[in-house]
Amino acid sequence: MSQHGTITQDNHAALWHGRFKEGPDAEAVAFETSIFVDERMAFDDIEGSIAHATMLAHSKIISDKEAQEIVEGLKSIKKDLESGNLKIDYSAEDIHSFIEATLTDRIGEAGKKVHTGRSRNDQIALDERLYLRHAIPLLQDNILKLIQALVDIAKEHKLSFIPGFTHMQHAQPVTLAHHLLAWAWMLKRDFERLEDSLKRINISPIGACALAGSTLPLDREYEAKLLGFDCVTLNSLDTVSDRDYCLEFSSDFSILQMHLSRFCEEIVYWATTEFGFVDLSEKWSTGSSIMPQKKNPDFAELIRGRTGKVYGNQFALFTMMKALPLSYDRDMQEDKEPLFQAYDTVLSCVKVFTYMISTAKWNTEKMSQGCKGGYLNATDVADYLVRKGLPFRTAHGVSARAVRIAIERNCELEELKIEDWKECSPLIDQDIYDFISVKACVEQRNTTGGPSVQQVEKQISELSDFIKNNSK
Repeated sequence: MSQHGTITQDNHAALWHGRFKEGPDAEAVAFETSIFVDERMAFDDIEGSIAHATMLAHSKIISDKEAQEIVEGLKSIKKDLESGNLKIDYSAEDIHSFIEATLTDRIGEAGKKVHTGRSRNDQIALDERLYLRHAIPLLQDNILKLIQALVDIAKEHKLSFIPGFTHMQHAQPVTLAHHLLAWAWMLKRDFERLEDSLKRINISPIGACALAGSTLPLDREYEAKLLGFDCVTLNSLDTVSDRDYCLEFSSDFSILQMHLSRFCEEIVYWATTEFGFVDLSEKWSTGSSIMPQKKNPDFAELIRGRTGKVYGNQFALFTMMKALPLSYDRDMQEDKEPLFQAYDTVLSCVKVFTYMISTAKWNTEKMSQGCKGGYLNATDVADYLVRKGLPFRTAHGVSARAVRIAIERNCELEELKIEDWKECSPLIDQDIYDFISVKACVEQRNTTGGPSVQQVEKQISELSDFIKNNSK
């Protein structure tokens, strides 16, 4: 038996080999092997096995001495994996088989008792939940960093005016701060969706075994407590069949990635010569192999493009599960790759987007110029008349008439003469010009959630509190 876990031929055999006279064909082994995917759960598998051995001793199913040997052996495996003294054997069927075989190789017969009172069916469900409990907070932390980056930009641009759009047409003026905070609120919901999903996986599946529990006196609640779960699952068939959490997290990832993709769409056209609102850092841009002048927003485009991968992974999971009878079916082995790929993709995209947006420069003059044309203050003309007692529908018609006159004269509303305004309505006086300036249009929108400085500062305060309260 090797000091560093070289697997002997007997221990290396598949966990189920006893019923078979001959081993599987080499191509069959290659086809069914999942260790290249599930190796990332090695430490989660060890954590679960340590708790399981401790529970087995607590329930008098194995001796305290055997449990101590198992726990020490598992801790040595973890230590050697961390240091690199132990390499994963990719000829093993899966990470669970590799760790159990390595354990048995190191401590002998006691290692064969670690699987007492469990199946790979409930073991896999446990490992996935433990992995997600460790991995999701890392993603959440990076979402908070992105929200913080947007808040920091917003603090500097509370009076940087920018056109707001509906139907990709000029609509009403807002500020860069207000616009970026809209994305921050979406990201906040993404964070909260992940938090809600974490609550639903904090239930221990271990002890459901293959599908019908165990005849052994397992103390599932004790093991759940050791692992920090809130409680245990209450139906063994449901436990080993459940992949709702994979579907739920993949849905969370898809929504998050969709938000990033929409944001990137805006960054791409804001970076065009036609808009010129944003100047992306050269560190987060690329050039052209043929056109020397080009500075391309490739990272925004790549994030946008990788959204398809995240959606595809989600659909793969839903399709895999759509016709499976109870309880466990081997199809479920295919849950990990799309789940992990989606996680890896969104995590990298959030990180890259944060770097890209944090280093961008904003052309406030171009943004302000963008507020000209399109008559963004037309609604404010109607609001002005409503304040003077005119019904809104009538005021809407007056404002539309003023827009027609401005179009005919090829000028802005604020450039119309008072005589033109009087032609539209006798209620309009000289104060119309102060009321429909870009700054006035923004500052007068002071209802909760509006773009005024006061309301933007409230948003910044609330988001800052959210970041502070959720930072680990």
